[in-house]
Amino acid sequence: MTFVHELPAWPHFTWDATALAGPLATVRHKQGRWLGRMDSLGFGLRSEASLTTLTTDVVRSSAIEGEHLNAEEVRSAIARQLGIDVAGLPRAGRDALGIVALMLDATQNFHAPMSKQRLFDWHAALFATGRSGLLRIVVGDWRKAQSGPMQVVSGPLGRERVHFEAPEASRIDAEMDNFLSWFNTNDTTDVVLRSGIAHFWLVTIHPFEDGNGRIARAVADMVLARADGTKV
Repeated sequence: MTFVHELPAWPHFTWDATALAGPLATVRHKQGRWLGRMDSLGFGLRSEASLTTLTTDVVRSSAIEGEHLNAEEVRSAIARQLGIDVAGLPRAGRDALGIVALMLDATQNFHAPMSKQRLFDWHAALFATGRSGLLRIVVGDWRKAQSGPMQVVSGPLGRERVHFEAPEASRIDAEMDNFLSWFNTNDTTDVVLRSGIAHFWLVTIHPFEDGNGRIARAVADMVLARADGTKV
């Protein structure tokens, strides 16, 4: 089986601009309407809208990975970070604080360049104990060859079917240098489309032992914040 990162053209993506023109125009129309509505709100309502949206984003991103965070703890962590009154909300646990720190850095500091160290800091925030569940993992660094191939599999033990295998660990430095160079360079690609490309590219490389999905979604949100041109 040949995987996408083994194709000769990888990672030079192509797409059908004609097919995407309609959907992207629809997104831009909705985007303009929402930005207009946000601009018409007072400071308090705008803060509440941001708090609610970010809470939902964080909770659902974690749920995709099977981690079910307490929404009130997430809301509390975000509110405290944004300086919003949190009277009556519970104190956030370590898991909620980590993913909130990651997501807020992505969306509040969306103009800042992406770097290897910034990604490492995000990863360390997700896994403050150095463990994923009961397993000790490499934190704040790319996955190592010792952890074995990063595969997506299904089927019973002994009859597994491999659906995808990420690039081997020895390729990650070069692959991520290429990704970061692209990410930090502006081009004429629609910014909403760049968000999708960034997510797909990063999750394909799968540079970490765990947390790749949440970090890829944070990267996508960061690009969408750039598309909006606002922290809200």
